[in-house]
Amino acid sequence: MIEDLDFIREDIASRLAEGANSRHSAFHTPVVATADADARVMVLRGFDADSWTLLFHTDARSPKVAVIGEGGPVGVLSYDRKAKLQMRCRGTGRIERDTPLADAAWEESTTFARRCYLGEGPGTVSDQPTSGLPDWAEGIQPTPEQVAPARDHFAILLVQLESVDWLHLANAGHRRAVWDVAAGEGRWIAP
Repeated sequence: MIEDLDFIREDIASRLAEGANSRHSAFHTPVVATADADARVMVLRGFDADSWTLLFHTDARSPKVAVIGEGGPVGVLSYDRKAKLQMRCRGTGRIERDTPLADAAWEESTTFARRCYLGEGPGTVSDQPTSGLPDWAEGIQPTPEQVAPARDHFAILLVQLESVDWLHLANAGHRRAVWDVAAGEGRWIAP
């Protein structure tokens, strides 16, 4: 039975770090929701445990970029079916395009990942099924030179966490706690 709030804090940080570093983690692809009640699955690319900040890659032309801007509310929902653990993160998002952190994220990406930003912007209407990529980029591992123009469309979403609602489901009795990041403390709440 989980009875320690310090354990909860450590568990949250550990799962977010694992989610950012392992594509096999249940926390690697959370649902990210914006203030316009739009939600989508995104890949968690980074977690800074010192600042409690999540990092995601995004297309600068996507509607969520305009909604979030330099400081919009963002929710991040993760669920690990095996562990029976749900985490609902709330925070403030901001979009960065031309910053050292965005540049570093671009450089750390493979050319295969970078090519996603070559084509039409998210939500562009098409007369036929499409990946949105230019025909020449379909199914190839492009060169750095080929994907260089895509940098104009690449951005990062940073989510500064404010609270994390941690829920563990168990036959013996569920446990739920909320970790307040700014206060650096947690509290138990009824599931």
